[in-house]
Amino acid sequence: MPTVEADPGPFSFAPESTALLVIDMQRDFLLPGGFGESLGNDVAQLRCTIEPLTALLAAGRAAGLKIIHTREGHLPDLSDCPPAKLRRGPMIGKEGRFGRILIRGEYGHDIIDELRPEAGEPVVDKPGKGAFYATDLSKILDNDGIKSLIVTGVTTEVCVHTTVREANDRGYECLVIKDCVGSYFPEFQRVGLRMIAAQGGIFGWVADSPAVIAALQE
Repeated sequence: MPTVEADPGPFSFAPESTALLVIDMQRDFLLPGGFGESLGNDVAQLRCTIEPLTALLAAGRAAGLKIIHTREGHLPDLSDCPPAKLRRGPMIGKEGRFGRILIRGEYGHDIIDELRPEAGEPVVDKPGKGAFYATDLSKILDNDGIKSLIVTGVTTEVCVHTTVREANDRGYECLVIKDCVGSYFPEFQRVGLRMIAAQGGIFGWVADSPAVIAALQE
């Protein structure tokens, strides 16, 4: 069984019951000129995850891990957008550089070209921050006997954290890959990762992608 040196301690997993989860690596969040940058954020803080995540995806595919991608977004009529979310995010549904912001089917809503899903890899569309709320993710994981999640994507303190917390409550063991998750705010990145591994791994484990790749290739 592969074992990864991680914080707060070694993380062991069975590849046949492990999924690599890639959260919200979407154009709206990562491309210059997109929604994220229009809010005044530095997208370079997120784009630094692309290269290590590309390598991790290749290793995960070669090892036979289940690969699952998520996208945050809404139906064109916004009927699935919680009213409180819409009140705090008035740009949702408005025209942006890459189409209507966070609307399914628009160019900006889709996953960046560098991390395009391969045939057979599920893409879970989610209306909330967490990947379990109002989605089929639990069913997908249950059908494949998944017990452990290797978690990547953006942003660390929002959609990644929410998903890891949801997964933890459902009994999944989560390994968060610190160079494959990103935040627009360096201080949130640092503290968000510390919170996951605190108190003996209250939400999960944290490791670097080279350690995971090495474990997968053993």
